[in-house]
Amino acid sequence: MNFVKMIPSLNKNDLIYITSPAKAIEKEFVDFAISFLKENGYQVKIGQHSLGQHHYFSGTIEERSHDFNQAIQDPEVKAIICARGGYGCIQLDDLILWDNFKNSPKWIVGFSDVTVFHQKIQSFNLPSIHATMPLNFRETKPESLSSLFSLLAGEKTKYIVEKSSFNITGSCEGQLVGGNLSILYCLIGTSLQPDYTGKILFIEDLAEQLYHIDRMFWALEKAQILSQISGLVVGGMTDLKDTEQSFGMTYQEIIITHLKKHNIPVLFNFPAGHIEDNRALLFGVKHKLQVTENEGVLTLI
Repeated sequence: MNFVKMIPSLNKNDLIYITSPAKAIEKEFVDFAISFLKENGYQVKIGQHSLGQHHYFSGTIEERSHDFNQAIQDPEVKAIICARGGYGCIQLDDLILWDNFKNSPKWIVGFSDVTVFHQKIQSFNLPSIHATMPLNFRETKPESLSSLFSLLAGEKTKYIVEKSSFNITGSCEGQLVGGNLSILYCLIGTSLQPDYTGKILFIEDLAEQLYHIDRMFWALEKAQILSQISGLVVGGMTDLKDTEQSFGMTYQEIIITHLKKHNIPVLFNFPAGHIEDNRALLFGVKHKLQVTENEGVLTLI
């Protein structure tokens, strides 16, 4: 696997740390996650301010970064699971002890706003896990949680997806990167943007206007990201909205309009994102993407 440094897989009784780097979260969701993780054989610790409230956030920037750094510096912690997304992860970037993390990396888990951390970690050429979070543990499908535990245990994944008439057939190999499309768009040209050359890009999004999707893809195009990637995997594009005067295209049509000239495989309807079936993905690791007339297959190599 193409890591700078391998991150150890988790064993039963290993310590998982729950922290809230962004929006505040209700105690009931975290309590459920703690019980669930313990029932599955893990020890659990929660950040000091993770159940706090500071306006929209779980704590001040200093409090939230303190909790995250505590997890990074604790040698007993084997995985850091972010409690929820929302907004706020980017506020912590300059205060997180990333050098410590690079010297002794551990699993960071989450999706949505946690894409900020995935992008940062991908720029280090280290792996991270795009997966469901405690906010969703109670309502997500069992496959979401079992796929997360499989990756934490070092098992390989192979996901088979039913065909879509919008798919573009083909095959490729490359490190899987990406996350929430709106976050990826916001980080273009910043120090958080990784090198997309030869990568398989995964995207998902929630509650965006259709014309916003088009605008973000124009940005990906103008930043030459679409010409750099080797394949595209499209997850849940949930609760998208149209303007009163219709934009005139579905999100699938928007994406295909931008991708068809690049001659790379594109897979739609992948089960990950702001949906009940949110399968875990191992970012920063080489995958094989195969899209045929009958199905799409994403395999961790």
